[in-house]
Amino acid sequence: MDREERCAAKAQMVAQMQIGQSWQEAATRAGVQTNRTAAYRLLQRVLIEGAIALRDQRHGHPAKLHGPVREWLAELCRAAPESTGRTAQAALFERFGLEVSVCQINRLRAALGVRRPARGKNQPNRCRLPITLQAGFHSHYSPHTNNHHAIL
Repeated sequence: MDREERCAAKAQMVAQMQIGQSWQEAATRAGVQTNRTAAYRLLQRVLIEGAIALRDQRHGHPAKLHGPVREWLAELCRAAPESTGRTAQAALFERFGLEVSVCQINRLRAALGVRRPARGKNQPNRCRLPITLQAGFHSHYSPHTNNHHAIL
């Protein structure tokens, strides 16, 4: 069903509801898949706004990653797969003034098949362990005394 057909089907459903048919019967006859709340919400909007309420409208947050912005970000991710989502986020803001979540950027990276290279076994972990847990360090720390000295 294209937009015009959906609009006509919704109009038919609303017209049938206005003459007293139940929402289920009106939706079935019009071929509209809906639930009770949405059917009555549409009826209410048509009564207030008129026929314009029958057009499909986008729900949720406005789309930010379309057209040139999406293409630019895709090229950035392909050119530098080792870059982080935060780096891409800062670049998007600097270039286009858009605030996009790291989660959204990572979804685009996944859709493109771009992954950051895995760290090798010999590469250091960015998260440093507390000094008392590093290899070769033995501490004589007692939480009950002020005797905090270490033996290397």
